[in-house]
Amino acid sequence: MPDGGATAHLYRPKLATVLREGYSLGALRKDALAALTVAIVALPLSMAIAVASGVSPARGLYTAIVGGFLVSALGGSRFQIGGPAGAFIVLVAATGARFGIEGLLLTVLLSGLMLTLVGVLRLGSLIRHIPHAVTVGFTCGIAVTILASQLKDFGGLRLAGVEPGALIPKLTALAQALPTVSPATLSVGAGSAAFIFLLRRFRPSWPGMLIAVTAASFAAVLLRLPVETIGSRFGGVPNGLPMPRLPAMTPHLLLQVLPAALSFTLLGGVESLLSARVADGMTGRKHRSNMELVAQGVANMASALFGGICVTGTIARTATNVRAGARSPMSGMMHAGFILLFMLVAAPLAKFVPLAALAGVLVVVCWNMAEKAEFVRLLRDWRTAAVLLATFGLTLVKDLTFGIVAGCVLAALFAAFHRAVPEEGD
Repeated sequence: MPDGGATAHLYRPKLATVLREGYSLGALRKDALAALTVAIVALPLSMAIAVASGVSPARGLYTAIVGGFLVSALGGSRFQIGGPAGAFIVLVAATGARFGIEGLLLTVLLSGLMLTLVGVLRLGSLIRHIPHAVTVGFTCGIAVTILASQLKDFGGLRLAGVEPGALIPKLTALAQALPTVSPATLSVGAGSAAFIFLLRRFRPSWPGMLIAVTAASFAAVLLRLPVETIGSRFGGVPNGLPMPRLPAMTPHLLLQVLPAALSFTLLGGVESLLSARVADGMTGRKHRSNMELVAQGVANMASALFGGICVTGTIARTATNVRAGARSPMSGMMHAGFILLFMLVAAPLAKFVPLAALAGVLVVVCWNMAEKAEFVRLLRDWRTAAVLLATFGLTLVKDLTFGIVAGCVLAALFAAFHRAVPEEGD
């Protein structure tokens, strides 16, 4: 089986390559099964990420449908699955809180344009060379930040004012609100998370997240638990996609959202290429990095037009796609179709989903996202430890972009010093 290395530089979607090679009925069956498996994982996760990002669950589904379809149809990887990602929760929430939903959609649109330009200018290889300690540091930092953002819904806490965005003030406010914890809500959240962990331990092939969310919804309805649901907060989920439209934009607003759009572009490029590289490692294939970035850019622009949030390649869903036996980008395209089918047929049922159950899903995501063993391993060398801790700490106390830039600068300084003053034995 060729690994695709000879054509990795081309601007040719992998779907075109697959169709030119010949696409059999057997491959279609395997792709359809993988697509259904990934859709079952992506369905509750897309809604959970959207709610955690401060937008309606419907916008997470729009993102998975529109963005997920285009990432696979146009992308440079055979196996990449696109959709809303946990890594963006903090950025999306902060942007939406500051600029409103129209400003958020404009930011996603602008970042999509930037990602497309990065791919067209063949800058994908630069993103791929971000130091490993930096990627582990900001990934762990994101996991801690997301976890903190879920504590309110996880325990049904009632804050005296608006929940702070910064980590330390947020934890302080949540600690002060501990006496308001709802036993019913905490039981649903903790039970959902525990159930997912148990299924992953004893029945790893089962769709633990969907089963946990479904069970929590039935329990909340049958026991009449006093918990907040998608219906009580958002009014439910629409049964289809909206008509596309451009977000409101003015020159002043464009300038205001530009820094956020740059952050979205940096994180989107890093996450997508990391995810594609994981798929390469699992399959022996080689993705086309610049074509992948162009596809991610187009997918983000389209997502914004349909009211969705930012799209990126998602490592967990991409790995699930590979393990489920996917053969081509058709699986990612069909996974988007299955989610659309859910919206058309079963959207009214989403209003019964407890928000605490979605918070429980994200608690599991955070645990899996944090590369705990790798974090400890990198601490053994003082230079990688310094880069790791600087990225991790600044991601927590400042923001993601600052943490990545600071980590890369520190790693570059260490590398330059090492070349200028080599250690004994080098």
